[in-house]
Amino acid sequence: MRTIQSIAVLVVFLTAPASFAQETVTGRALGVVTKMDAAARQLTLKTDTGEVAVSVDPKAKVVRVAPGATNLTNAAPIELTDINVGDRLRARGRTAEDKSLAALEIVVISQSDIQSKQAAERADWDRRGVTGIVADVTADSFTLNVRTLAGVKPVLVKPGPNAVIRRYTPDSVKFADAKPSQLADLRKGDQVRARGDKTPDGSQMTADEIVSGQFKMIAGLVTAVDLQENVIRINNVETKKPMTVKISADSTLKKLQPQLSQVIANRLHGMAPAEGAPGGGPAGGAPAGGGRGPGGFGGGRGGNGDLQSMIERTPAIKIADLMTGDAIIVSSVNGANSEQVTAITLLAGVEAILTKPGTREMSLGDWNVGGGADLGGFGQ
Repeated sequence: MRTIQSIAVLVVFLTAPASFAQETVTGRALGVVTKMDAAARQLTLKTDTGEVAVSVDPKAKVVRVAPGATNLTNAAPIELTDINVGDRLRARGRTAEDKSLAALEIVVISQSDIQSKQAAERADWDRRGVTGIVADVTADSFTLNVRTLAGVKPVLVKPGPNAVIRRYTPDSVKFADAKPSQLADLRKGDQVRARGDKTPDGSQMTADEIVSGQFKMIAGLVTAVDLQENVIRINNVETKKPMTVKISADSTLKKLQPQLSQVIANRLHGMAPAEGAPGGGPAGGAPAGGGRGPGGFGGGRGGNGDLQSMIERTPAIKIADLMTGDAIIVSSVNGANSEQVTAITLLAGVEAILTKPGTREMSLGDWNVGGGADLGGFGQ
């Protein structure tokens, strides 16, 4: 879900008080450990502005906290040998002339703890989440049209008293780019993913978390793949004009299996369910999967199949796997440049979905984004 938890993971580093007031603190570094030499008491952090060399003072306090912690109350003392490459870390201490940092305090969130928390939240988004398009907004609630394999289902969503509401910014790709928002910012046609407690029939939800944005979907045929620039050039099947699709480190690339692609195509084109897929779902049913925030494909969870979960379980691919002539569908946030988008999710293997029955003509039709990104992956 690139990760929906990325902001919570870093909260402790921004709010934890210093525990060494008697020392002169002139700097801090926050990032991911890329090199670790416990014997030499040295490590390297990759921060937002570049790499920082950190030497750990022999008297430095070294502790580990859980993801999402906001203070050091439950911090556990650890040794330098317990720190691994990939861990998130905040170092505070004295900055040298060469911009290196002599750390007097080290606060660590281990990579394994982050991954466990992300997995738990992905499972909770899948179990308690709903994804759809805003059909109506009132002063204290909104209605989502949620797409399932059985059709569109309305769900009334009311924010809980402590609900977290966030909104994607233009051209953003990951959930960390979403900014604090409020219910009044929602508009008809927005894509939303909400998580909370639902009524037994699934028609209403009291939401703990709401993520929204204005997303668009583009269907096109690949004309070129530039591996050096990480871009794909396409011809938009609707406008017949060329476009450039940027693939970032946070973009998700998937390829539908033929059976699922045909099931979706049958539903969209009003045809009978594919043989071997009772009720229009893939043969063998669809086990629960992880959820993403807005920006993905499909709709909310339903008894007759959740397109969002099905698509998320399809195999991931790389940009190098795409070939000239492939049909793709891309979701992105509405941005200022109509000729270039940054992919949140790119879906290949969609020829059956785009091709109108009985013709060779391709069109996106009425398949719209039902919400869905990293909140990364959900955010991932």
